[in-house]
Amino acid sequence: MSDRAMRDVTALLGQISQGDQQAANDLLPLVYEELRRLARGKMARERPGQTLQATALVHEAYLRLVASDDPGWDGRAHFYASAAEAMRRILIDRARRVVRDKHGGGYQRVSLSVDDIEEEKAADELIALDDALQTLSERDPQMARVVTYRYYGGLSVAETAKVMDISTRSVDRYWSAARVWLASVLKGEG
Repeated sequence: MSDRAMRDVTALLGQISQGDQQAANDLLPLVYEELRRLARGKMARERPGQTLQATALVHEAYLRLVASDDPGWDGRAHFYASAAEAMRRILIDRARRVVRDKHGGGYQRVSLSVDDIEEEKAADELIALDDALQTLSERDPQMARVVTYRYYGGLSVAETAKVMDISTRSVDRYWSAARVWLASVLKGEG
């Protein structure tokens, strides 16, 4: 993204925060490719058979972002961090729906394919990860934010450091510790 485009994004974010709906329409073309990059990064880590596409994830996340009554974004980095969080919530909501339906929420008998079983297993794992992340957030909010930005948002170490206003070394330290802690919790050791 060019310097001019970055300035335009920053200006539009300010206008959106002031309630300018036209600015929200003008923003999408400028941030679309970056949001697609974030979504593709997240979708690449999903299991095969995932029916949600990166484009749909971007559109739903964007709609959630601009529909907020008071987005209060503090610049581009904060906007992208908010987008990462929106994508995480969308994926978790979707996973919870899959699990709910699997356990009788729809009361409709159907035969399952291998892809359906894989999607259900992925949904269970995503929910377990989200539950562990919620516990981590209570214990160490900074560490949980690093996981959200890196894993769900696909932000690099440098981007995460900028959003959180901490050093890249701190991000590396939080990321390493969080991965170890989450792995032990998910394995039932924590």
